[in-house]
Amino acid sequence: MNPVTQEWVEKAEADFHVALREFRARKHRSLDAICFHAQQCAEKYLKARLQEAGISFPKTHSLPMLLNLARTVDPL
Repeated sequence: MNPVTQEWVEKAEADFHVALREFRARKHRSLDAICFHAQQCAEKYLKARLQEAGISFPKTHSLPMLLNLARTVDPL
């Protein structure tokens, strides 16, 4: 795994852990925060996959756009 890909993975995992911690909160759980960090996690994992495959991607938060690019490497 190249270093830039590793950075994307580490950031994705950090977002996952924040979403999980918030999900497990017994009081004052923020569904908005859970959804935000889950989306960020998915976005960063997709960007990591694209980076590792050598596919350039625009600066975007669009999961459908990133997923369509990723399908060129890993078709569903």
